[in-house]
Amino acid sequence: MRAVAVVSILVAACGGRPGAGLAPGPVTVSPATPVSRAAARVPRAPAPGVTTVAVYRARTSAIPAWMRRRMIGVSWRPGCPVGLGQLRLLRLGYWGFDHTVHQGQLIVNQSAARPLTRAFRLLFAARYPIRQMRVVDVFGGSDERSMLADNTSAFNCRRIPGTTTWSEHAYGLAVDINPFQNPEVVGGAVDPPAAAGWANRSGHSRAMIRHGDAVWRAFISVGWRWGGDWTSPKDYQHFSANGR
Repeated sequence: MRAVAVVSILVAACGGRPGAGLAPGPVTVSPATPVSRAAARVPRAPAPGVTTVAVYRARTSAIPAWMRRRMIGVSWRPGCPVGLGQLRLLRLGYWGFDHTVHQGQLIVNQSAARPLTRAFRLLFAARYPIRQMRVVDVFGGSDERSMLADNTSAFNCRRIPGTTTWSEHAYGLAVDINPFQNPEVVGGAVDPPAAAGWANRSGHSRAMIRHGDAVWRAFISVGWRWGGDWTSPKDYQHFSANGR
């Protein structure tokens, strides 16, 4: 078991316009509650000149026995391309939409534990807001339910929709971040469909991921690639170790 604690002193830039055009106030989402277009907006960042001292905590461990039992038949089953012993549980600090530090959980491939810990440390330092970060078993192993709840997740033993090919999520080598604000767009189809309003990437939201921004730089720095850089589909929520 490994624990990491990094102290970040974060000072908002003076004279800037943090959160311009964003709706104020926290939003609470239960696992079964789809996120509406209005509720998906991110609250304003702290006022310029405000200094916040926060601690990023990250912990890697084998998956506990009780969690393994919950995963079997839900997010993992015999025949999956990785065994439960090849997976790790990450407990990661993140900034919520309420400007409060939370501890989330991701299940990932053991080879992904260290790079993802570093990438999320950079997201934490940038105060990038994350709605929630829960294992997909909380949503019955349903990718659609997880996306509708704007849940950031990683491992899920599933195929690429419409194919017989394993998704990179089935190996624990991909993560989806704020999927409601960062949907997958294939032609005119948006997944999740309820997030169609976010397919237009000209909007202004701190939760949206764009080429070259803090989220993109964090994952590129650890060798991961972004689905938003693909020609088609455009999978704005998706980062993976091999770029697929």
